[in-house]
Amino acid sequence: MLKVEHIGLAVKNFADAIPLYEKLLSTTCYKTEMVASEKVNTAFFQVGETKIELLESTDSDGVIAKFIEKKGEGMHHIAFEVADIEAEMARLKAEGFQLLNETPKKGADNKLVCFLHPKGTGGVLIELCQEAIETEK
Repeated sequence: MLKVEHIGLAVKNFADAIPLYEKLLSTTCYKTEMVASEKVNTAFFQVGETKIELLESTDSDGVIAKFIEKKGEGMHHIAFEVADIEAEMARLKAEGFQLLNETPKKGADNKLVCFLHPKGTGGVLIELCQEAIETEK
């Protein structure tokens, strides 16, 4: 693991959350992006070397909507940057961690991502992420 890449926070809506976090963090939201495959909108803030990612559901049946319904708004996951996501996934699987996806998938902010099941990580959803390598010229 190279560093904490970002902390993901589940929010009900960006209309309230983005201005709140802009005031709280004394910085502006530098990017929003929809990840259709996950039914989520993301908004990013840079705080030192770490990012804060707000997660807003785009569907009442989406994973973030279900999370908020069950636990309320708040911390959803912590993401760690890795140099080689496939090698790290193999290492953690061999260590007995349960991967929520068997191959890396495309996430927000040009990342390849994999999540670890919180049952094996002390109740915290852990995301591994690696910068996606551009293959198109």
